[in-house]
Amino acid sequence: MASRLQQLRSKAVQASEFVSKHGCTYYKELMEENKRHVVQPPTIEKCQELSKQLFYTRLASIPVRYESFWKELDGMKHIWRNRKDIKVEDVGIAALFGLELYAWSCVGEIVGRGFTFTGYYV
Repeated sequence: MASRLQQLRSKAVQASEFVSKHGCTYYKELMEENKRHVVQPPTIEKCQELSKQLFYTRLASIPVRYESFWKELDGMKHIWRNRKDIKVEDVGIAALFGLELYAWSCVGEIVGRGFTFTGYYV
């Protein structure tokens, strides 16, 4: 256990050294590449205004998303009504998609518990 802790510490030190050496240049390059997205002047008031615009824009998009939800549901109803015409390939793809969703849910639970399988810290 102590050797693993020492390894973890050495890796953390290496990462910290790398960030301290290259972090500033990475930041400058990133800001230079994305300067078209920066609002001038970058003030707290402007950030608050943009935050409110984003919030209310998302609120305004709810009716459009609501309509698209019902269109998707109508499509599913149509598929269900014509389920005799569904191909085996389509069923297989849907089953794989459902399995993938379930797997992501399981992985999310494991990550949420701190990468433990039992839920208890050892």
